[in-house]
Amino acid sequence: MFSFKTLLKTFAAGLFLAAAGAQAAYPDKPVTLIVPWAPGGSTDILARVLSDHLSKSMGQTFVVENKSGASGNIGSALVARAKPDGYTLLVGSMSTHTMNEALFSSMPFDGVQDFTPIAELALVTNTMVVNAELPVDSVAELIEYAKANPNAIAYASAGPGSTNHLSAAMFQKATGVEMVHVPYRGGAPAVLDTAANRTQLFFSAGTQTLPHVKSGKLKLLAVTEAQRSPLLPQTPTVAETVPGYELAVWYGAFGPKGMDPELVRRLNKEINAVLARPEVIEKMNGMAVELRQSTPEDFARLLRADADKYGKLVRELGIKAE
Repeated sequence: MFSFKTLLKTFAAGLFLAAAGAQAAYPDKPVTLIVPWAPGGSTDILARVLSDHLSKSMGQTFVVENKSGASGNIGSALVARAKPDGYTLLVGSMSTHTMNEALFSSMPFDGVQDFTPIAELALVTNTMVVNAELPVDSVAELIEYAKANPNAIAYASAGPGSTNHLSAAMFQKATGVEMVHVPYRGGAPAVLDTAANRTQLFFSAGTQTLPHVKSGKLKLLAVTEAQRSPLLPQTPTVAETVPGYELAVWYGAFGPKGMDPELVRRLNKEINAVLARPEVIEKMNGMAVELRQSTPEDFARLLRADADKYGKLVRELGIKAE
């Protein structure tokens, strides 16, 4: 005859096995990857690469849904309000989680507190380009020209508060040059007008600028990260001329706050495996997107540090998205 103690142990063991079985079953239904930007951009392309490979490796469909608007806030808010069960995830970018809190007077979420960091996905090579007709070939020459011709250079952006805007505003503050800001509704018209010499300077991802550099309509002067990009090793950083200047744009995978740490670790492992695949690296390198490997803890530290850094910068520069 079983004793009560034996029955209790058997019951506890059954609960443990049931819980383990339930966890092992993830995912037992489709997983949604929210992209808070329009289709066709580098964030969207990376999300679709992830969805394809994760669907194969995890045995369940990962579906990309684009929910754009309000500088990434609309799609990100959907994930912040979702159940933390791993079935609604976000492929987001640095600006929404580290800058928007300072840019908008009202936010539907806290970019740090309301999300579970899963993995840093990629670093986007952020370039500094000028129209080919501008008589400068280096950052130093651009500074010299801008100081000799105050407000003669118009710089484009994808809108007030965008990373393009912040990059140029930081450059103005660091060098003391005077330039004119011309905001657009998105990066596509901004880069086209810079190529057409309606604006002369643009800071943006290489995905947007490098095709125009190859065509000869734009000149590549520098990248904005702290170190030279392994994808553009001959291109200097802005900081080589302007010490201390840095703006690094990353993409990351998030879930709602409160996700099970074991599930987070599993997703992190699966995502890192996709990002290590040679064909994925080659595809994203061709778009000037450098894939990363990270732990959830590494990504959480980066998120907190950049939220402090860029939030402070935005406030100091007085930039508002509205």
